[in-house]
Amino acid sequence: MREYEFTVVIERDEDGRFLAICPALPGCYTEGESEQEARVLILDAIQLHIEHRLETGEPIAEEISTEKVRVSA
Repeated sequence: MREYEFTVVIERDEDGRFLAICPALPGCYTEGESEQEARVLILDAIQLHIEHRLETGEPIAEEISTEKVRVSA
């Protein structure tokens, strides 16, 4: 069994809910009432996303790098 590693971004929306996104897997996101809930749910979403891609023969993106950038506006 192969292991995968992905970046997950967690944001808080205007309603106070936490949105968790896996940018490398288009359409793979979830939300929760708390940051912890969002973290748990995104792991499940990633697992299901990977399983579906493997079953259908779709490629699984591999991240090359991530970085934070700072801009002024």
